[in-house]
Amino acid sequence: MATLISVNVGTPKDVSWQGSTVHTGVWKQSVHGPRMVRRLNIDGDGQGDLNGHGGEQRAVLVYQLESYEYWRQELRRDDLTHGNFGENLTVEGMSDAEVCIGDRYRIGDATFEVTQPRVTCYRVGMRLREPRMAALLVAHRRPGFYMRVLTEGEIEAGDEIVKIADGPEKMTVADMDGLLYLPGHPRAELMRGLRIPALSPGWKSSLQALLDGAGDPAAGNRGLTGAATSPPPAWPGFRPLKVARIEPETSTIFSLVLTSPDGDPLPPGRPGQFITLRLRPAPDGPPLIRTYSLSGQPGAPEYRISVKQEPHGAASGHLRRNVREGHLLDVGAPRGTFILAEGGNPVLLVSAGVGATPVLAMLHALAEAGSQRQVWWLHGARNSVSQPFRQEVRALLERLPSAHMHIAYSSPRAEDRFGVDYAAVGRLTADQISGIGLPADADAYLCGPVAFMDSLSEALTGLGIAPERIHTEVFGTLSAIRPGVTAVTPRAPHRPARPPGPGTGPMVSFARSGLSVPWDAGYHTLLELAEACDVPTRWSCRTGVCHTCETALLSGSVDYSPEPIDVPAEGNVLPCCSQPSTDSVLDL
Repeated sequence: MATLISVNVGTPKDVSWQGSTVHTGVWKQSVHGPRMVRRLNIDGDGQGDLNGHGGEQRAVLVYQLESYEYWRQELRRDDLTHGNFGENLTVEGMSDAEVCIGDRYRIGDATFEVTQPRVTCYRVGMRLREPRMAALLVAHRRPGFYMRVLTEGEIEAGDEIVKIADGPEKMTVADMDGLLYLPGHPRAELMRGLRIPALSPGWKSSLQALLDGAGDPAAGNRGLTGAATSPPPAWPGFRPLKVARIEPETSTIFSLVLTSPDGDPLPPGRPGQFITLRLRPAPDGPPLIRTYSLSGQPGAPEYRISVKQEPHGAASGHLRRNVREGHLLDVGAPRGTFILAEGGNPVLLVSAGVGATPVLAMLHALAEAGSQRQVWWLHGARNSVSQPFRQEVRALLERLPSAHMHIAYSSPRAEDRFGVDYAAVGRLTADQISGIGLPADADAYLCGPVAFMDSLSEALTGLGIAPERIHTEVFGTLSAIRPGVTAVTPRAPHRPARPPGPGTGPMVSFARSGLSVPWDAGYHTLLELAEACDVPTRWSCRTGVCHTCETALLSGSVDYSPEPIDVPAEGNVLPCCSQPSTDSVLDL
């Protein structure tokens, strides 16, 4: 018979960690006497980051005495006490190799159902002063698990734990954890896991994503990151392409048409993807790395990109002033996960200014296929003179039987015709689109300034479009993901300002940040170097488990230390546990 050994609670607090402040509830303390268990947690308990912990599906975290003893031996620690692993319930029995997802238990007056293994997170390592802990829990098959509360009631240390129902499929916590995090992901096991009603929605989504990519050896772990859904690049690093044509689009936007120097067709890009240019304005200076969306017809034997010349843009200015037809440019293969999905439901292509480029490629693909889908083109510009691709867009829409167009001009000219050239005055906003009849079952693709995409995404959600059907493409740096770290004023990316400082190792370029710095081994990982440069980063485990940090490796190669639990997709890298072995370019 299993037994409840300790009830552990703790409210979130701010903790200093690596020069930052983390708001966390991982510090749990054992309490005496009965405690009321409620739907979302135990009285006196709380979670600092509800995106990764807590909520109905993760109300109570369980860890076992047997695992405590295992880690005392493995880590050579004699200071581990109940609650140190962040668990609410320390139990005797109920091992991860025996408890199954969907099992139900009665403890005291309360009843529970097992919903998922523990979420990998750096904070358990922070609590234990063991940075590898998130990876160790997975690799050693001892994660612990969450339960949801079926019946609220009081529990107390010493209560017997009575199993009252078996979970269907009898998939253990350890097996479920391995199915998501470890290599392999057998199709039959994924389908088996998806049949368990009690499995939390988040884990079901992850298993479904793995199932959708099953059979593709280069796919990586789609259950953990959308970065793994990008097709493998057609070639590694950079290759020279010839500028075949330069075409003006507006006074500030121009297109470059790139071809293979030998005349062979280029590998097709997918609608919505981007290519990377490596430019050298100064022969002895660091390269400029920039990404530009493909704006032409997917599958064409050439690539077209469209560039807005910014007033002080180093790369756009160089392309405008110095690049001519016949010149060779170093180009990385098409990449990106902002890709038009197949299907029959309506499509919304929403953009502002030069943000039209990736959705224009999608429009080309729909027109070329003679799509019968409803296609809505929504675009915001200053006026007809500054609106890129005006005639091209209209010609493509005319080829589609169910096409709709809504153009908003913020400052129309006297010559611009209301109802012909544009449909609304002002910026393309939530108020504008709320009454034009957008279908709620549409897939939406948005590109433009971040504030524009945030506002329009919220508006589309308000119109009934499911959030998972709203896709955005950001030209600049991505928003950071640093769970639990309290907000700090963002700084522009810069060369390292503190030791160990710029080194003498391979050159590391952060493409979205427009920054190149030499590697210094004192940083240990590419993630640490990026943080020293204030390059926005995304991470959770910091030990090669969760893949939150996974990003495209646009060129170069890396070594891993420690080795990741599961390898990233082909052409990607995990910055949290890698070091550059050659000059490298990351999509950060």
